[in-house]
Amino acid sequence: MENQAESFIGRLSQSSLAYMRRLLFRVLSVGPIPNHLAFILDGNRRYARKWKLGEGMGHRAGFLSLMSLMKYCCELGVKYVTIYAFSIDNFRRKPNEVQGVMDLMLEKIEGLLKEESIVNQYGVRVYFIGNLKLLSDPVRLAAEKAMKATSNNNNCILLICVAYTSTDEILHAAVESCEDKLSEIRSLGRLQNGEISPEKCGAAVSLADVEKHIYMGVAPDPDILVRTSGETRLSNFLLWQTSTCLLYSPKALWPEIGMRHLVWAVLNFQRIHPYMEKARKQL
Repeated sequence: MENQAESFIGRLSQSSLAYMRRLLFRVLSVGPIPNHLAFILDGNRRYARKWKLGEGMGHRAGFLSLMSLMKYCCELGVKYVTIYAFSIDNFRRKPNEVQGVMDLMLEKIEGLLKEESIVNQYGVRVYFIGNLKLLSDPVRLAAEKAMKATSNNNNCILLICVAYTSTDEILHAAVESCEDKLSEIRSLGRLQNGEISPEKCGAAVSLADVEKHIYMGVAPDPDILVRTSGETRLSNFLLWQTSTCLLYSPKALWPEIGMRHLVWAVLNFQRIHPYMEKARKQL
């Protein structure tokens, strides 16, 4: 009987919090809501050291924070959420640490596909962004499976940047653009006729050509970029896409991030929204 009472009180408490959250989000929706939020997940290892947790436990705590934040973003009406999960530079860390993150990533990707996951509850489509060839075969195959399994979801888009850096993204886009343009020129016979040389193909590549091959081409540019831990560095993340977005650096470590940080970021976005729109129109 006591357990039933505790269970009832727990459900009532959760229901009340959910109602208050929906009410708060409805008030926020009076103003402009960001279409795209991006996050640099900084502070997982420091969180583990702070609370004397075992190796890898900081990343596990960070995953729980991600799922909560994803739920809030879906309820608020944010269409795109991008996270910087693993940089190409992170492969230089200790092999056991890299392997631990890869194992956790594999475990959590498989968890995303479960029926009760937030991905399925909220109709989230998942993209994995980056040089996926650098991932281990099990992780890469799991990522491809998750993208295929969620391809019909369209309520919200979760972009997970793994094996990613902006410099690699821009280099990839430039090479692909040049190869496309060279193929186009050859098909028109202009190269064989001596009208244009392979060395001059770069001059024929436009901004639109490059942007077509950017990894992040599946999403609009972010409205807000959040980096936790109070750090203000972009760390080679979305350098191409963040020229006009709001930067927000709460002191909370990533596993400590919560709804109050999201609300504060949105309020600041609403405050400067007219200026941001003006800046984008001038580009």
